[in-house]
Amino acid sequence: MTREIINTFLLLLITASTTVGQNDKKSPLFLELKQQDSLFFERSFNQCDIAYLESRMAQDLKFYHDQSGFQDRTKFFENIKQYICASSTKKPIRKVDANSLEVFPLYNNGKLYGAIQMGIHLFYIREQGKTDVHSSTAKFTHVWLMEDGIWKLSEVLSYDHREPATH
Repeated sequence: MTREIINTFLLLLITASTTVGQNDKKSPLFLELKQQDSLFFERSFNQCDIAYLESRMAQDLKFYHDQSGFQDRTKFFENIKQYICASSTKKPIRKVDANSLEVFPLYNNGKLYGAIQMGIHLFYIREQGKTDVHSSTAKFTHVWLMEDGIWKLSEVLSYDHREPATH
């Protein structure tokens, strides 16, 4: 079943990219989602603002990770609390390679309801008083849905994790 979902998602991604195309990197949608990505990951992943994270995740979140498997919303939050936000001495940090970002709008009968965002994330380990250490690089594909004027992360693919020098 999971394979079918991923195949369907990839087919939709290919269809969206060939019929609508990537938004120009100066378009309002691209700039809005670039800012959303930056704010979302700074507050939720880097600062561990769990309340903010909960308010920006779809209730039916689907998270696919190439190393830790599928996670629904409940499992995702358990993992964030246990692995990302548990330690204050060695803190994982996520940054985006801004040059890698791509955005593809999703329309329903001409009305924008969401967007697919793709790019590369750079992961670091932060220790107080030290320079962040680049620990890995990965690709991501996000499906953002607009709900009551708020972008919410609905589907996440995080894949192709590699050591920094191999990407």
